[in-house]
Amino acid sequence: MKTDERNAGPEEFGRMTDPFRRELLAYCYRMLGSVHDAEDLVQEVYLRAWRSYAGFDGRASLRTWLYRIATNACLNALEHSSRRVLPSGLASASDDVPPPGSRAPEVPWLEPLPDRLVGGVPEDPAAVVAARAGLRLALIAALQYLPARQRAVLVLRDVLGRPAAEVAGILGMTGAGVNSTLLRARSRLERLVPASDEIVEPDEPGRRELLDRFARAFETVDIPALTRLLTEEAAWEMPPVPHWFAGREAIGRLLAARLPLGRDPNLLVPVRANGQPAFGAYLRGEDGVLRAHSLMVLTPTRSGIAHISSFMDPSLFEGFGLPRVRD
Repeated sequence: MKTDERNAGPEEFGRMTDPFRRELLAYCYRMLGSVHDAEDLVQEVYLRAWRSYAGFDGRASLRTWLYRIATNACLNALEHSSRRVLPSGLASASDDVPPPGSRAPEVPWLEPLPDRLVGGVPEDPAAVVAARAGLRLALIAALQYLPARQRAVLVLRDVLGRPAAEVAGILGMTGAGVNSTLLRARSRLERLVPASDEIVEPDEPGRRELLDRFARAFETVDIPALTRLLTEEAAWEMPPVPHWFAGREAIGRLLAARLPLGRDPNLLVPVRANGQPAFGAYLRGEDGVLRAHSLMVLTPTRSGIAHISSFMDPSLFEGFGLPRVRD
């Protein structure tokens, strides 16, 4: 790299490094399981990169150099934080519907990632599938149970497809060390990723019809129609509520207890999260006002909806460009 390039001003530095910002955000999110933490860390990465840019010798690509800084920042952050989880990772499925207000805000819950923060859809259909699979909630949840260095190796090698030699340079490891770490990470991940995440999705028209039917049933609180759209072993979880439910019957009891009846329709607004279809759910209050209730991330399959992660945190709506109240 030329000396004058290393002495670039803020505008030139931004021009060269900004194209990597969204993929670095996705990488940090995979490592940390939190959108807010990932956004803060990416800001820190760019600050560190700017401060040390004069010493960048160009032996690695600018992209690899930024990933090295991001990886070190993630590993440091993980030394001082607890793993992010979903309710299904804490205990067995519940049989009894918990009373309203049963929450565990002290638990560091996994957060959904708005697709709009990490870029558009690739043109190559194979790349679309890979991009979606690399951000699915089930994968992100499973990654949190890997040791930090195993997590980094697996994400860099298997999700991002970086060469072993490059990963070794990023992590300060040998090539043999990267390969053995990757094998251990793969073995553990196979035991962690639920089988439902491997079920083939329906084709686009079938998926669209399934989601439309789900939205209509939820909005009108048609519990029988809702449960018919689920697979036999479907799961429904609601962080920060620490309980989760498995099977149509249990989910039906949950929805009957929690969804308001006898009012004008609720509202589901379609969005995308973690490469999956999602909805911003608004429930209608006694005063008739539609208020933000939960951000629902769905796993559709050919036999129905296999998993719903309903994040009951209205503060998430802002990240999806949704208001807290609808007319």
